[in-house]
Amino acid sequence: MANTQYPESYYAASANAVPPRPVLQDDVETDVCVIGAGYTGLSSALFLLENGFRVTVLEAAKVGFGASGRNGGQIVNSYSRDIDVIERTVGPKQAQLLGEMAFEGGRIIRERVARYNIQCDLKDGGVFAALSAKQMDHLESQKRLWERFGHTQLELMDQRRIREVVGCDQYVGGMLDMSGGHIHPLNLALGEAAAVESLGGTIYEQSPAVRIERGASPVVHTPQGKVRARFIIVAGNAYLGNLVPELAAKSMPCGTQVITTEPLGDELANALLPQDYCVEDCNYLLDYYRLTADKRLIFGGGVVYGARDPANIEAIIRPKMLKAFPQLKDVKIDYAWTGNFLLTLSRLPQVGRLGDNIYYSQGCSGHGVTYTHLAGKVLAEALRGQAERFDAFADLPHYPFPGGQLLRTPFAALGAWYYGLRDKYGL
Repeated sequence: MANTQYPESYYAASANAVPPRPVLQDDVETDVCVIGAGYTGLSSALFLLENGFRVTVLEAAKVGFGASGRNGGQIVNSYSRDIDVIERTVGPKQAQLLGEMAFEGGRIIRERVARYNIQCDLKDGGVFAALSAKQMDHLESQKRLWERFGHTQLELMDQRRIREVVGCDQYVGGMLDMSGGHIHPLNLALGEAAAVESLGGTIYEQSPAVRIERGASPVVHTPQGKVRARFIIVAGNAYLGNLVPELAAKSMPCGTQVITTEPLGDELANALLPQDYCVEDCNYLLDYYRLTADKRLIFGGGVVYGARDPANIEAIIRPKMLKAFPQLKDVKIDYAWTGNFLLTLSRLPQVGRLGDNIYYSQGCSGHGVTYTHLAGKVLAEALRGQAERFDAFADLPHYPFPGGQLLRTPFAALGAWYYGLRDKYGL
C-alpha cells in the first residue's frame, strides 16, 4: 500500500514533531466518520467531540496533506465572494446570517490556539494592498460593508501609511485588518489533530475512503478496513477525487504556487514588513506574502486550472516577488511547491446533505483558512439538530461548470485570462 508523505515544502521541513498514526486495518463503529484530516474535517471533529460525539477521522495521506498544510498561511475574513454579492444573490435575510458568520472563522482559530496551546506562530494583522485608485475605492466600500456587519478592526491606509507597513512602492493605499493575521498552517493542522486525539477522537492516516455504502447505517470502506457510523462528514475538498460524483460535478481542483526564500535576517525582513503583517493585493489573480518565524519570505500567487503541477514553480512566482521587492534579486529560493484548492463557479462554498446522514462542505475557492474552521462548527451544529446556520449555506445556489468536466478547465482559464487583463490595465 502507498505511503504518501508531505510534499517538499517549507511547512513540512519546519513542522512540529508528531507521533505516527495508524492505518485502519479493522472494522470500527463510531457516531461520526469524518473523511479528510484537513481544516474542515479537524474543525468538525473537534466541535463534535466537545459535544459528546464519538468521532473517527480517515485521512488518505497525512494530517494536513492537502491545502490545509500548503496554503499561504493567511487568516483572511469573509468569503471568496463578499457579503454584498451574496446579498444580491439571495436577499437580505439570508445574507444577514451569512454576514454575521463571515468573521467567525478567525476567532475560532485563535480560540483553538489558546485552548489547546497550539504552537503555530500566530501573528495578528493582515493588509489588503491596492494597486490603483479603483481598488482603493473598492476597499473603502468593503470597509463600510464589513462595519455594517459589526467588523470594526479596520484601518484605511493612504500611500504614506501603507509604506510604513509594507516596504514596496507599488501600492497607492490599502486596508489593515487587525483581526486578520497569519500562522504556520501545517502546524495549526497538526495541533488541531492532537486536540482531536486528546478528546478521544481517532485519526487514521494512509487510509483513503474508497467507497461509501449509503443507507440508514452508512459504511465508509478503506483498502484494509471500514467504518460504520451514524453520520458521515465529507471533507476532502480538492483531494476528494470522484468518491462522491455529485460533488465532483460542481467543482474544480485548481493549483496555486508558493515559494519560500532563504532566511533574510532581521534587517532585511524588517525592511520588507516592519510590523510582520501578512499582505495580499487586490487583483483578481492576486499575489500574497508574509514572513515566517525564522524571517523567510513566503510568496504565493498564480492559479493552474485543473490542478496540474507546473514544471518550474520558481519561474512563475519569483518574477512576481521581484516586482514587489526588487531588493531580493540575489536571494536564494529554498522551497517551491504547489497545492490544490477547490473552485466553484459561484466562488462560494458548497454545503449540504446527501440523504439523511451524509454531510459535506467544500469549495472554499481559495479563501479557506477561516471558512473551514467556521464550516466545522456549522456542520457540528447541524448534526446536533441546530440547522439554521447550516441551511443558510446549504440554500446558496450552485451550478455545474458549463460543458461539464471536459470543458470546465478551459472555461475557467478563459475567465482568468479576462480578469488578468483587467488587473493589468486597471479596468
